[in-house]
Amino acid sequence: MTWPQVKRSVPLLLIILLHIGFIYALLNGWFYQPEQALPKIEQGPPKEIFVSLITVDNTPEPTPPEPQPTPPKPVPVVKQTVTPPPIIPVINKTPSEQAITAPPVPPPPPAPPQPVVVAPPSEPVSPAPSAPPPPPPPTQPKTVSTGVEYQQPPAPEYPPLARRMGEEGRVTLRVLVNEAGRPTRVDIQKTSGSPRLDEAARQAVLHAMFKPHIEDGRATSVYAIVPITFHLDN
Repeated sequence: MTWPQVKRSVPLLLIILLHIGFIYALLNGWFYQPEQALPKIEQGPPKEIFVSLITVDNTPEPTPPEPQPTPPKPVPVVKQTVTPPPIIPVINKTPSEQAITAPPVPPPPPAPPQPVVVAPPSEPVSPAPSAPPPPPPPTQPKTVSTGVEYQQPPAPEYPPLARRMGEEGRVTLRVLVNEAGRPTRVDIQKTSGSPRLDEAARQAVLHAMFKPHIEDGRATSVYAIVPITFHLDN
């Protein structure tokens, strides 16, 4: 018996015990006093005593159903198919009595001998003439920084805007002078800090005329270093 069932049955047992004690007391006369001590009372009809029994529902509480175990998942059965080996037909190589045999083929006649052709002696082949060696790369003109002489020296013009803005400085030019003494290329080697002064110096050197540089008795091209200075006082 579980504890909830015992707890519900306790009040019922108490009520039953009280009724049993009350009936026992009535039967033994515990509720009657002696006749000497009690005054005479007219006896009337006996009184009816109603006893009601209280019933307690002892129906046990329904217990929750136990969880049913999950049935195992069915494992798929893989059917293996066995492929029978291929049937190899048996070929009877024994010739039958009714087989027709072909007559033997005669061998082909031998080929006639080929005539031997004698090639004429070949002429000796002269070796091909070799290509001439490539010309050597041209030598770069050397640079001359001193001893530069002019037939017509450069005459730079001071740019008016540079003069108004107070610009002055020194421009170093690298000039390629050909055999005739004419400048063919002018590069700014060191700027004066003013693009206007640099361009004025470059234009002045392009219109100048140099003396040809003589080396080993002949005129050669050289790079000449030409400095031009701009001062506001000049």
